[in-house]
Amino acid sequence: MGAPQIILIVVVVLLLFGGKKIPELMRGLGSGIKEFKDASKEEDTASNKKE
Repeated sequence: MGAPQIILIVVVVLLLFGGKKIPELMRGLGSGIKEFKDASKEEDTASNKKE
């Protein structure tokens, strides 16, 4: 994906959600990614202990 496509996506997101909702959406996305990483790390730790 090149720069023009990324700029287009950012513009569309701004138009859809507005500037005030973006930080809230990013916080939610960040916490979701953190939970996913924590869960996958726990799974790896549990599987390594069994071996």
